[in-house]
Amino acid sequence: MKKLGILLSGRGSNFEAIARNVQAGKIPGEIAVVISNKEDALGLQTAQKMGLATRFIPSKGKEREAFDREVVAVLKEFQVDLVCLAGFMRILSPYFIRAFPGRILNIHPALLPCFPGVEVQKQALDYGVKFTGCTVHIVDEGVDTGPIVCQAVVPILDDDTVETLAARILKEEHRIYSEAVRLLLEDRIRLEGRRTLLKK
Repeated sequence: MKKLGILLSGRGSNFEAIARNVQAGKIPGEIAVVISNKEDALGLQTAQKMGLATRFIPSKGKEREAFDREVVAVLKEFQVDLVCLAGFMRILSPYFIRAFPGRILNIHPALLPCFPGVEVQKQALDYGVKFTGCTVHIVDEGVDTGPIVCQAVVPILDDDTVETLAARILKEEHRIYSEAVRLLLEDRIRLEGRRTLLKK
């Protein structure tokens, strides 16, 4: 059975959604380890309550690659096949990405390539777009630039705030992240340039 490594820094709601789908048999794999760079991350506590292996690896005061080498070592110790970033508030070094080429997924709360980076719901509202959404992409050496696996569209309502919009996007995140994980674990994705295509 293929193994997932989850990286998170906060509440880990996307991690929880993936974990529920693993438990329900909807994702053909197991969560081997949950790693956080924040000792008090709610997601880490949730993982511990679920009986999953967890690791706290502090990032404060460390150079990016030095920290990444520690994380990669743990992921390899647990023989992880696919790495899922679930609210992991760190930009990965080239070293990390090369250790798991094409095998790192991230979820972003906008329809990439629109609104990369941070505060994306505010960016969408400020810009005045009528639709936004979320994107699961394979991580490359850029920021939010990797090949797109899944997307979901969320309409922006006239009375939306950052909070109401974020909450509606999050529901779609939980749905499509698990779908993307399943597709990769089942080896159903092939890359043609930037495009991810379903294998027949």
